[in-house]
Amino acid sequence: MASSAPQAAVYDSQHRAITAGGFVKAGPVVFQDVAKAAGLTSFHHSAGTPKKEFILEAKGPGVCLLDYDNDGWLDIYLVNGANFDFLAGKSPAPHAALFRNNHDGTFTDITAKAGVANDRWGFGCVVADYDNDGYPDLYISNYGKNRLYRNNHDGTFNDVAEKAGVDVDKWSTGATFGDYDGDGRLDLFVAGYLQFDWKNPPKQDNVTPLMFCQYRGIPVMCGPRGMKGERDTLYHNNGDGTFTDVSKKLGVDNSAGYFGLGALFVDVNNDGKPDLLVANDTSQNYEFINKGNGTFEDKSVEDCYALNGAGREMANMGIAVGDYQNNGSLAVVNTDFSDDYDVLFQNDGTGYFTDVSYEAGLMKPTMPFVGFGDGFLDFDNDGWQDLLIVNGHVYPEADKHPEWGSTYAQRPLLFHNLKNGKFDLMPAVEGTGLAVVSVGRGAAFGDIFNDGKISVVINNMDGVPVLLRNVDADHHHWVELRLIGGAKSPRDAVGATVYLSADGIRQRQDVLSGGSYLSSNDMRLHFGLSDATDAGTAEIHWPSGAKETIKVPAADRIYTIEEGKGITGALCDGKPCDAAPSSANVKKN
Repeated sequence: MASSAPQAAVYDSQHRAITAGGFVKAGPVVFQDVAKAAGLTSFHHSAGTPKKEFILEAKGPGVCLLDYDNDGWLDIYLVNGANFDFLAGKSPAPHAALFRNNHDGTFTDITAKAGVANDRWGFGCVVADYDNDGYPDLYISNYGKNRLYRNNHDGTFNDVAEKAGVDVDKWSTGATFGDYDGDGRLDLFVAGYLQFDWKNPPKQDNVTPLMFCQYRGIPVMCGPRGMKGERDTLYHNNGDGTFTDVSKKLGVDNSAGYFGLGALFVDVNNDGKPDLLVANDTSQNYEFINKGNGTFEDKSVEDCYALNGAGREMANMGIAVGDYQNNGSLAVVNTDFSDDYDVLFQNDGTGYFTDVSYEAGLMKPTMPFVGFGDGFLDFDNDGWQDLLIVNGHVYPEADKHPEWGSTYAQRPLLFHNLKNGKFDLMPAVEGTGLAVVSVGRGAAFGDIFNDGKISVVINNMDGVPVLLRNVDADHHHWVELRLIGGAKSPRDAVGATVYLSADGIRQRQDVLSGGSYLSSNDMRLHFGLSDATDAGTAEIHWPSGAKETIKVPAADRIYTIEEGKGITGALCDGKPCDAAPSSANVKKN
């Protein structure tokens, strides 16, 4: 997994590895872990054994945010793993969990009623309304057959993956929905990791060369180097509930045999069409540029997304995208293994990337950590996107070798945007969310409490989840937009881009399905307004190609905007506002 030479260990003043140390007694409190109070700790992830002898036991799990019942509040889906006894038919698989938001800071486990337990070895999840019926559906990536849970509109789901033709019987990881051919229907991309035979797993004594089963000279699980990468799959949505595999035809099937983890449909060259990014472990990344005629062009190397600035392959895990410079172009952050750094790819607006990790202040702080989930978020609502990275080692052996300067469980990292292209690492104050040490994997970002602040839910390896509630002391204003596409766009508006001009700043947000690490975020678009009370003007670029400009009536509200109809609803403090705003403020461009 590692792709660079060992670096010098970093310790804090108490000689603790910085990955589980470096805490301060006082400072700004941004997050508090409220998972127990919220009722989420009844869920416990489990995968394999604590020793992690095989790579199958060390990846996953993802987490998804979705409003499954359309009540205006985000619910939480947590993926679970399994073990070799389950694969042998000797024991049941641990269940995944769907928690319904109770609107009061607590959640209720409704997995059994909803029918989404996924009694398979799960890894990731992604949310989208693939059938354009107005309700979010859920796709689960597994080792073995995947699931497509179709929302029945009554609080239950049916698995239609086999009928739809997207059950993919292999080791799947990151998945993402996007309308790549502009027909108004969401297509599905599923990354494959590697080919793993659980009946004959790779061990120290049966894999050559032996170096692929060592880290810093210590025997560890084998892979992914020395193993064969799994195929990636792109499914075209036929509009009748079925999909067709077009991955080989379009050249996005991973013919190079890389190890896919993160995947995201996102428009990186500002032409209004979703491109495809794939983060590959210990191998080159993929950047497939949408040519606008139903095909892609592989520009991974040409556009400098394949490798980091030093020309090295990375152990890529998660993908975060955001316009952190407020210049209208989406930058990308790929998380990486320890001894290397999490990479910030700056975008020139054409999809050409430059590694600015050092200049931005991310290189040195991230090198001791093993990064997984990540996301841009404006935690203090100042109008500039910050960055949070979730960490956790894959080798439990880290705790037995202090000379590594690392630990198995690790703390998250929060970087504050300094508004000049640089980030500052926020201090981890003792007893707060940034000082929580866990074996972090998937992370999903969203306004979970409908309070105008972005919180984060983390799914941990072999543990209970963490719910980082945003309790930052700022009193800045904000606005959020929930988009509903028209007849020629996906119903959930995946692929839409919004530019909000307010307080002298032009921010960009995109409606995306997937991202982070094997996870899916809040699809509502969040904009911090700093001290401005004028919520500004939203320029909406719909997936259909239509453009509309809407004056946003007021700050501190969550607006629903329908393509061609304008504002059709608003939430204030999580409840419908007293008076619905007029939609007469729509201007078609």
